[in-house]
Amino acid sequence: MKKINVEHAVGMALCHDITKMVDGFKGAAFQRGHVITEEDIPKLLDLGKRTVFIWEENAGEVHEEDAALRMAAMCPVSGAHYTAPSEGKVLLMADVRGMLRVDTALLTEINNIGDITIATLPDHYPVEAGARLASMRIIPLVTREENIARAEALCAHKALIKLLPYKHKRIGVIITGSEVYSGRITDKFEPVIRKKMSAFPSEIVDVTICDDDLEMIVSAAKKQLSMGADMLIFTGGMSVDPDDLTPAAVKQLGAEIITHGVPSQPGNMTLVAYIGDIPVLGVPGAAVSLPTTVLDVLLPQLFTDEKLTFKDLAKLADGGLCQLCAACHYPNCTFGRY
Repeated sequence: MKKINVEHAVGMALCHDITKMVDGFKGAAFQRGHVITEEDIPKLLDLGKRTVFIWEENAGEVHEEDAALRMAAMCPVSGAHYTAPSEGKVLLMADVRGMLRVDTALLTEINNIGDITIATLPDHYPVEAGARLASMRIIPLVTREENIARAEALCAHKALIKLLPYKHKRIGVIITGSEVYSGRITDKFEPVIRKKMSAFPSEIVDVTICDDDLEMIVSAAKKQLSMGADMLIFTGGMSVDPDDLTPAAVKQLGAEIITHGVPSQPGNMTLVAYIGDIPVLGVPGAAVSLPTTVLDVLLPQLFTDEKLTFKDLAKLADGGLCQLCAACHYPNCTFGRY
């Protein structure tokens, strides 16, 4: 790239867009590749451009638009697409609903190369079709070839970004508590669970209300599994009182309990387990009284078939305290990053 006075650039091609901003408009007054004419000189001077940059071949440099295209090519994402370069950057756009996964360690390593910038939505972020997922560009007009080559090498055997689409689930719901079973109080869990499931591709195959009876709870769960349920949600009985039977029932089903309790509030006493590949959730009472709890944070991942681990759940601590805003705007907030 060579810098030349505009008066000496007639007949030469610009190697970058020249932006014009006036009355709220921002756009390219001259685009990359434009061949400068005598008539362009006063217009360029009016834009404050006394010099322009002309491309030099074989200089070991990569232009910003070519760099953006190569960054997009090194990070293919199923279920999403890249826009054409504009003002030196490409955007990654979601084509499907799902959960965004970002290799944050790899992202940091690439951004430490120099000149290269890749910005994304947070890891584990639920997104809608049409959402912007990432933006990629270099800061200067050109960068050294070795910078882009290094980024490409880092991504050669790793996926920097993934978009995991939601999969259809058949849900079994087991509501526990003698006070509900006996009719002394009206159950409030079922409408909450139905509303939350309606946000995902799902079908509730059965809802059973059980007394505080271990055999009854286990029998209800086995029935739902026989009906084809591929996710079980237990409500109630999640505290540490001796008569709270949900964790014992989950164990008796032969499930592997990943954790009973997470470093996040509301929803501290959430239970996460698996019967093979079938996720099992124990949902504490906060889900009834508050619009957003740990349940809302975990559901997107559970609907992608990507298993939760204890390490995942431990990461909930950073951002795990809900601010209890007067008007909830989750997930556009600090809660639920992991």
